[in-house]
Amino acid sequence: MVETLSIAVIGAPGVGKTSIIRQFIYNDFSEAYTPTRTRYVYRPSVILNGNMYELKILDVPPISSFPSSSSQEWLDLRCRGVRNANAYILVYDICCVESFEYVKMIRQQIVEHRESSNSEVPILVVGNKRDLQRQRFMPRRAVSVLVKKTWKCGYVECSAKFNWHVVLLFKELLGIAVARGMRQNHTSIRLQGALQRNRCAIM
Repeated sequence: MVETLSIAVIGAPGVGKTSIIRQFIYNDFSEAYTPTRTRYVYRPSVILNGNMYELKILDVPPISSFPSSSSQEWLDLRCRGVRNANAYILVYDICCVESFEYVKMIRQQIVEHRESSNSEVPILVVGNKRDLQRQRFMPRRAVSVLVKKTWKCGYVECSAKFNWHVVLLFKELLGIAVARGMRQNHTSIRLQGALQRNRCAIM
């Protein structure tokens, strides 16, 4: 039995959402910036603590707000599957305060609009572009305390460019999701040939 976990990756334009995903799956990074205009789904498989998981990673184009209802979600092609994701990665650029404010807004809307469930949905806030550390708008510790203590979310900083902490952030999120019982609550647990698509990573 291979369990499936759906992860929505959301963030403002240019923060490196796609770069993080592609670095995780393909060990690939492109200096050229190509805006994400349509929702794209990646399906890598991972092994964590001896268990295999099929991940459905949604690379979500910038959205003005989190869909407040199922009808709103289905009217906007960019949002398909976002409301029912098992977990969220909210990415911001550590050098851009506006991208952090966007994450703050989306995180609040997720909390407000998610349909009631037995357990809180795991949210991991990710500060990308750690390689530009000297240009950051707020000390790491201050952001970490705010996100962990006030928002009650996980927090990781990474550099998609140098593949620093990219595997760690997925490992962290998967750990939170499994610990919160997503394995038991998720309905589409199914048997699959998980190694045939994209890549398999052992974490």
